[in-house]
Amino acid sequence: MVVEIRTEEEPGSILSQVRTTIASLDRDLPLIDVRTMSDQIRATMSGERIFAQLTSGFGLLALVLACIGIYGIMAYAVARRTGEIGIRMALGAKAGTVLAMVLREVSWMALAGVALGICCALWLSHFLSAMFYGLKPSDPLTLASAASLLMVVAILAGFGPARRASRIDPIRALRHE
Repeated sequence: MVVEIRTEEEPGSILSQVRTTIASLDRDLPLIDVRTMSDQIRATMSGERIFAQLTSGFGLLALVLACIGIYGIMAYAVARRTGEIGIRMALGAKAGTVLAMVLREVSWMALAGVALGICCALWLSHFLSAMFYGLKPSDPLTLASAASLLMVVAILAGFGPARRASRIDPIRALRHE
């Protein structure tokens, strides 16, 4: 038998009164597993909460790994062009011009990657839409914040090596090959 009681007082303070009232109805009726509705809901939803926390943790881990991968690819792509940058500088290109050129190319590559990633995320989210309770599969805030973070990481990843390459002595860059 389940008994529900609504009160505006603290539930623990009326427990003795509830026990007395139940005992007056039937002395052999045990009063076990007494808990509030909040406790009942919390116990029922604990599995879903753990799943949501694990999913969020794996999502953050995937974002960190994506940032590390983007940084590595962009840094390698710029470092690979050290000889070309040296030739440009030997022919009279200014350091700021070279830096702007490299950052523009990095931005285009990152923009193409983010656009492709958003398209894939929107397509794949329909398969997971049954698992999202109260959320749309294409949450614009989440997509925009992830895309912005990845763009910033890509630009910063290209900026460091591009800055080093634009400050390199052209003779040294040509010997690098």
